[in-house]
This record gives sequence, C-alpha cells and structure tokens, in this order.
Amino acid sequence: MEATDPKLQSTPRTESPETSAEVLATFAEIGEEVNASLDLDEVLAHTAVLIKRHIDYELFGVLMADEEGVYLTHRFALGYPPGLAENLRVPIGQGITGTAAATGHPVRVSDVSQDPRYINAIDSVRSELAVPLMFRGKCVGVLDIQSQHLDYFTKDQQRILALLASRLAVAIENARLFQKVRAQAETLLVLNEVSREISSILDVEELLRHAAEQVKRVIDYQILSIMLYDEEQHIFWHRVDVKHGQRVQGKMRVAASEGLVGAAATLREPVLVPDVTKDERYLMINPETRSELAIPMMHKGKVIGVLDLESPQLNYFNADHVQTLSILPSNLAVSLENARLYEQVAKDEARLDREVQAAKRIQGALLRPVPTDDYGLDVAARYLSAREVCGDLYEFLRYGPQQLGFALGDVSGKGTAAALYGAVAIGIMRSLAPQKLQPAEMLQQMNHLVGERRIEGRFMTACFATWQKGRQKLRVANAGQSQPLLYKDGRCERIDLTGFPLGIFEETQYDEWSVTLQAGDILVFHSDGIAETTNGEGQFFGTTRLLRFIEQHHEMTAAEMADQILREVDWFTQSAPLSDDRTLVIAKVK
Repeated sequence: MEATDPKLQSTPRTESPETSAEVLATFAEIGEEVNASLDLDEVLAHTAVLIKRHIDYELFGVLMADEEGVYLTHRFALGYPPGLAENLRVPIGQGITGTAAATGHPVRVSDVSQDPRYINAIDSVRSELAVPLMFRGKCVGVLDIQSQHLDYFTKDQQRILALLASRLAVAIENARLFQKVRAQAETLLVLNEVSREISSILDVEELLRHAAEQVKRVIDYQILSIMLYDEEQHIFWHRVDVKHGQRVQGKMRVAASEGLVGAAATLREPVLVPDVTKDERYLMINPETRSELAIPMMHKGKVIGVLDLESPQLNYFNADHVQTLSILPSNLAVSLENARLYEQVAKDEARLDREVQAAKRIQGALLRPVPTDDYGLDVAARYLSAREVCGDLYEFLRYGPQQLGFALGDVSGKGTAAALYGAVAIGIMRSLAPQKLQPAEMLQQMNHLVGERRIEGRFMTACFATWQKGRQKLRVANAGQSQPLLYKDGRCERIDLTGFPLGIFEETQYDEWSVTLQAGDILVFHSDGIAETTNGEGQFFGTTRLLRFIEQHHEMTAAEMADQILREVDWFTQSAPLSDDRTLVIAKVK
C-alpha cells in the first residue's frame, strides 16, 4: 500500500490566528456552566461534551492533584477501558500530565511513541495534549485529551484549552470551597460526632448526661428532659433534667399518655408546639415554658423514651430542629439499649463470677492437704489452673499408719464442668478408700463407677500409687495419664505404664508396677500441662527437660522441687497465660 493513502495520514488541523465565533460561543457556554453549578462532576461532564464539538478526541480526562501535591488521579474520564482511569495514579513530574502539572505549562505531544515521558497506558494513543489547571499560581489538576492520530492537536486548540482550563480551575476551587463549607455546616450540627460519642458509652447514667450536653451543641435549649419508658408500670421516668444549664430534680414520672410527652410516644413522631398555651395536651411543669418539642426515641419499632425540649420563647423550635433532632434520638435509643444490655450482661457476669469464686473455694476445700503423718516420705502437691477452677486433681488416701495412697488426675476439658467431674472422681476415690485397694484394682473400680455416671464427651486420666513405709515398696498404675517419673540410682526415667482413661471402656484391666525405693529416690506425678506447655516459638517444654531438671536438682526437698518446676515452666513460656492446668505430686523417700 502506498504512503499517500489518505487512510494512513494523520488528519491535519488548520491553525488560525483568531478564535472562531463558534469556539468563542462554546467557551462562553462552558463559562456559564462553570459559574452556574457547584456540582463539579456535572460541570466536567458538560465540558467534555462541549469540547467534543470542536476537538474530536478519543480520550478525555480531568485529573486532580492530591492534597500533598504528589499524585494526579482522575476525577472524570471518557473513553478509557473499564477500571483503567479509576486505578491510574500519575506522579507529578512524570508522564505527559505529570509534566504539565509540575511545570504549570501545557504539553502538546505530536507522537507519544517518540516522547520518553509518555506513560503507555493505551497502545492506540498517538498524540496527547495536557493543560494544567492553575489557580492562584498553584496547579490543582490537569485537563488531558488524547487521540489515535499522529500530530492531531493544534496550537489553536492548545490555546483554547488553556483559556478553558483557567475557568475549570476556578470551578474546581469553588466546588472544593462549597464542599468545605457544607462539611463545616455538618460539623456544626455535630450529629455524626454526637452519635459516635454516645455509641461508645455503656453506662446508662453517663450516656444520658453526655447526651444532654451534646444536644446543647445542636440546639441552644433552655430546658431539657430525657425520660425512659417503664413497660411494666406504663410510665415515663425522668432520668435527666437540665434547666438553664443546671441539673435539676424534675417531676419524677409521667404517665404514658400524659402531656406532650405522651402524645409524642402515642403518635410515635415528633410533636412541635409553638405556643403551649394553645395546645390542650400541654401539661404545665415549668411555668415559664412557652414552646416545646417532644421527640420519641424508637428502637426496633418500640418507644423506649422521649427527648423533650422546652423554651420560654414562643415559636422557638422549628422544622429544622425537628429534622436535626429526629436523627439524634434514634441513635440515642440504640445506645441506650446497648447500655442496658451491657448493664444486664455485667450483672450476669458478676453473678457468674461470684458462683465461680464459690466453686473455686469449694474445689480448694475438696483437695486434701499433704499428709503430715510420718510415712517416711517428703510429699508436696501443687496445681495452677488455666481458668478460675481446675480440671486437674490430686488426692491422698490414708490406708493406715504404714500405707499411703496418692493420685493425680486430669479431666478432659477445662473450667467448671471439668472441676465438677473431678469432684465426682474424688468422691468415688474416697468411697473406695476403706477397701485399701492397690493401684490396678483402684483404677479398675474407679473406671467401673465413673462409667456408670458417663457423661458424653467427658473422661478422665489418672495415676494412682500406694506406698508401704515398712517395706519401702511403691506400687503404681496408670490410666492414660502422663507417665510418672522416677529418680533412682542417680538417673531419672519414665515408668513405662499406660492404660485407657477412666470412663471410656467399661471392662478395662490396668497393669501394676512395683519397686523398692531407697532414701533420696523421688516419684513425680505430673499433668500434661507441664511437659506439653509451649513457648512463643511453638517448642514444648518436654519430658526430657523435666527429667534433666530432676536429675540436676534431686537434692531439693519435694516442696522446693515442685515450686521450682513451676517457675521453670513459667520462665520457658515467658509468663504467657496458661493454656492448660499444671499439676504436680512429688514424693521423696526420706
């Protein structure tokens, strides 16, 4: 195809030293549009249409500078692919539009492919004209048009757009000023601010007091009352009364159908009375009152109270006051309901806390102290609860002056339910104590009795041991509890005993292991809350660490060792909150 083919040539534009009458008419029309409207989007849309009459662009955009003067973003765009203009941010000083903004001068590019400043967002673009929108020497944005033809835009068009840009810059600033003034007016009304503030208050008395103060910022009232509805007695109780800026003790209650307050509640809409002397519904409480505005506070279709304003001036309240205060009471009603709910929850939590504390004291009383009788053992027991009450337990059974039984258990789950289950287990163990059962038989009998009281999803692990002082013989059995540890002959090792937890299978047999101990030997029962505790890096404290500690500190007393183990675990977790109960029973042969 020959180069002279007109389809391949750019469309020439004839430059004229004078602006045509038609262009001037268009310019005047745009000026009128700019001066007549404060809606910037409307002005820009109409401007784009009028410019299109004289400059057949493919892409049209008005980019605005951000407040920091760093980026340009599109406020209005035509011809761009969906989502492109909205997401395009041009740094000021870069690209064609960024250069125009930075220099304050128009930039006309005949062939964008030859201009290194061009940001290639659309491949079909060949030429571009960007004109800065200057206001009082500051660039507030850029008017940008683009074409698919080479050398498309002329100097005349550049001059026309430069003149138009000055008008657009004024329009932009006027629109911004208008928006600012409107925002200031909204700020003076402070409705949004008041709503946010009162929504964060959960104490009813504080909320009502704060609401009275905030209403004063909206309307300069002389007398205010906030009354809350009592559904049981069908009356409104005065909760806040303010008269000439001072809290006063007003009439304590008003019948649900009495006065203008009752009318507002019955009608479920504001009641505005310019002259109370001419309204038969008016009930005189303050002799100086001449006008009154009562607005019901609604929540989910129910009246929960009334906001009542009074003034000694006739016709003091108007429709604007009604509109303003119709918003506030609805927000106040929601906040009141939230505050009431919070108060109820707080009361329930306080009651629950009292019950939990009572359960904690009862559980503490259930756990027997370490025996003081001389069984030839130095014994210590410790427990730390992850919650208010503990799901772990320990128990000591005196089988006589020469024989002692002791146990450590761990109920599945935590909290009150686990503690109650543990209390049942202790009761069962004590009921079996007169039989002086040895470990395997004790666990078998407990499993049978616990199974008879089976609770879905609940079971219990336990270790039980008996110690015979004269023979210095230890017997141990395990029902799914962490394997007990034994320090003997300078080494600490696990006692390899396993078994099913109590309360899962009815017919279960348990292995029993026995050993003769010497002075200095140590038996350690520990719940999984010791070895399975993790630190911030997810590492377990581990049984190995516990074994090594016992070997290194075997000369400690039982109490010293128990306390130090708990301190070591706490240090390992950097005093993080407990995720599981931690319980220890340590017996050291004297």
